[in-house]
Amino acid sequence: MSRRNNINMMYVKTEQEIEYMKQAALLVSKTLAEVAAFLKPGVTTMQIDKLCFEFVKDHQAIPSFLNYHGYPYSVCASVNDVVVHGFPNNHPIKEGDIVSIDMGVILNGWHGDHAYTFIMGDVSADVLQLVKITKESLYKGIEKAIAGNRVGDISFAIQEHTEKKMGYGVVRELVGHGLGRSLHEDPQVPNYGKRGNGPKLKENIVLAIEPMINLGSKDVYTDKDGWTVKTRDGKVSVHFEHDVCVKKDKPLILSDYSIIEAVEKKNVHLNTSYYS
Repeated sequence: MSRRNNINMMYVKTEQEIEYMKQAALLVSKTLAEVAAFLKPGVTTMQIDKLCFEFVKDHQAIPSFLNYHGYPYSVCASVNDVVVHGFPNNHPIKEGDIVSIDMGVILNGWHGDHAYTFIMGDVSADVLQLVKITKESLYKGIEKAIAGNRVGDISFAIQEHTEKKMGYGVVRELVGHGLGRSLHEDPQVPNYGKRGNGPKLKENIVLAIEPMINLGSKDVYTDKDGWTVKTRDGKVSVHFEHDVCVKKDKPLILSDYSIIEAVEKKNVHLNTSYYS
């Protein structure tokens, strides 16, 4: 979940706390793998929400998003031109849809929060490339999550790979964020910015880095429900997110996409042809 906040303090974690956060992040990854197995044309995002709620509860955790500032569901289910915060609904998912699922859990008092975008069957080459580049940009940003670097180093890396190289729209209104006992902590982590700008990254803070990239314009608007954010031009948007612990030499990714990808590759309804 992406949200601007007014907290103004970075929370440095102990090694034990980072281990707790890793467990929370891995539960999110395992839940998203359940989604990867379940997805096929005809299922609904409301069914996905129920699946995730039950899986999280079965693992003695709490859905982070449910009732957060009044958000009424366990997951954000954003399809096609929905950027983030899409309400689950009863509309059947169809061939050619782009489905982004963003979710969080609270486990042992600590949050995990990340997102993954799935491709339902055949899509245009442009959309396939958008998914590939957005996922790549996440890792470009993560590479800069090193103690002593600035938030702007992460932001610049994502923007350069998406907007500057490809001409995609990088959403301005929504940002990544710190993560811990609260779902949103400082620092905010925009997906655009200048190298060397912004707060200095401290070792053992945890960030939710989450590029939200549009095929067309960067411009978005919020639907009448007060949550659902859509592209203004109606073009597709893609969202990927990892939980990352800042370290001295190499970032530590707490979440694990390989759990999701292994299942995704086995689901004949999902398109993974963009994998390198």
